Amino acid sequence: MRLLVTGGAGFIGANFVYHILEKYPEYEIVNLDALTYAGNLENLKDIENNPNYEFVKGDICDKELMMDLVSKVDAVVHFAAESHVDRSILDSDSFVKTNVLGTLSLLEAAKNNGLKRFHHVSTDEVYGSLEKDDPAFNEKTPYDPRSPYSASKASSDHLVRAYYHTHDLPITISNCSNNYGPYQFPEKLIPLFVTNLIEGKKVPVYGTGENVRDWLHVKDHCEAIDRILHDGKIGETYCVGGNAEKTNMEITHEILKAMKAGEEMIEHIEDRKGHDKRYAIDFSKIKSELGWEPQVSFEDGIEETIEWYKNNEDWWKRIKSGEYQEYQKAK
Repeated sequence: MRLLVTGGAGFIGANFVYHILEKYPEYEIVNLDALTYAGNLENLKDIENNPNYEFVKGDICDKELMMDLVSKVDAVVHFAAESHVDRSILDSDSFVKTNVLGTLSLLEAAKNNGLKRFHHVSTDEVYGSLEKDDPAFNEKTPYDPRSPYSASKASSDHLVRAYYHTHDLPITISNCSNNYGPYQFPEKLIPLFVTNLIEGKKVPVYGTGENVRDWLHVKDHCEAIDRILHDGKIGETYCVGGNAEKTNMEITHEILKAMKAGEEMIEHIEDRKGHDKRYAIDFSKIKSELGWEPQVSFEDGIEETIEWYKNNEDWWKRIKSGEYQEYQKAK
């Protein structure tokens, strides 16, 4: 199989590229990434000379490029997205452009090239916010996005389904919970806290820290997408969760404990605008239909992740300083 992976230089995309090339060494991957701030070619240094791997710098909004690339592959796995909620509050335009119009550009190319499969990677945030005792999100939960980011992802989900119903495009969608693991851009909660503590800086906790998220190790997420891509039912959505609901304060304390830091390293900051209270995922559909469930416990996963950031200081320090962008320019 020849795959076009969009956003493959980002956190989840890069992990997915490694997963596929390791599990299916005969597959070929074309990695398309615009290399905006979160795309980092240093994530893929270990495979840049693999003959079955090709990198293309480009924007999914470039319709001509999308037509050309999609015509040469069997399937698309679409990760490319602006994904940081705080940035979406400050700059909503780029989120709508990339997440909505970029997805539309890809869908048009897929429709016109008789693609065998189009898998769209989305988020649990499209479902809105849960109260403490509400049942977890599932595939039938009504959409209720609360931020410009989640609204743009909800729009892209609807477009993907529309192309299935209108044009018989062979699509699948996955909505996942919060990912963590190696290569995550250090603006996100776990890598930000870990790297701040290594640098002797405090960790910024929004509000009281009582907001709840379900945490999914990126390796488990990649395996779920793999199963959906190969065995998922066309036209269907699959919710992918980590079975690990934690408050932000619980995460904070686990990281502090693991890094032998005290409570004095916590800095409570003004809460995020429209901060969703709780996300939770019911993954029973993908478990019953495809036999997938998370294999990495949060306790093991967070320990492994902290060690990865400790052992890869050069990687994240180059991101925090901006030096990583020089590597991209040289490619």
